[in-house]
Amino acid sequence: MPAALLLLLALAVEPPARPGAAPVAPPPTGAPADLVVAGVVVGRTPERSSAILASGGRTRTVGVGESVFGGQLVSVSPDGAVVAFGETRVELRLPATATPALPARPAVAAAGRPSLPAGAPPEDPETPAREMSKVEVQRRLGEEMTRILAETAVVPVLEEGRVVGVQVTRLPEGSILTDAGLRTGDVLTRINDTEIDGMATLIGLWPRLQSASELRAVVVRNGQPFSLLVSLR
Repeated sequence: MPAALLLLLALAVEPPARPGAAPVAPPPTGAPADLVVAGVVVGRTPERSSAILASGGRTRTVGVGESVFGGQLVSVSPDGAVVAFGETRVELRLPATATPALPARPAVAAAGRPSLPAGAPPEDPETPAREMSKVEVQRRLGEEMTRILAETAVVPVLEEGRVVGVQVTRLPEGSILTDAGLRTGDVLTRINDTEIDGMATLIGLWPRLQSASELRAVVVRNGQPFSLLVSLR
């Protein structure tokens, strides 16, 4: 599964509940005791920002000004979000990225590698095409989803007022995201011939990609466009 699709999963799939996790501090009146921020999307203007919030085993993606878990999302920053419960504002911080990296995994065989369509950018030699098992991808997502949600952040990239992609500003090293080829700083511009002109397009792609056997993403890395290719078996 390509990095683009895995990033989509990180933004759209509910994280597994973590029973027994105690809040860092006693919550204010009206705020759920287990309310946490699992991810953020920081827009160019405050009202275009959104956050992924989790409580009671549920996850909600909301924009600034929208209601969530009995409160209202007030603001979003690269470090977290602020939710208001009446007159009380609760500041939620993304977990520190000091989580130990997962052990290095063996390189994925390139058998059945997909081909580049005509006119597509070249592959980055450091992230060549690879083959992945759907079963293995699902297993790893189940194990790593909480960490991916906590440590991944993206922001829209604009040209002349138009969104032309989303940039990955934070990424958990050693996760299936990096194994699939995604790198911090990458700007995702296209998935399987669909231009990424906003988060709605990115999220809307997920149902159409579930049955795909070959997935392609285009990223701009250090100013140079590259193709990320994955064959699913």
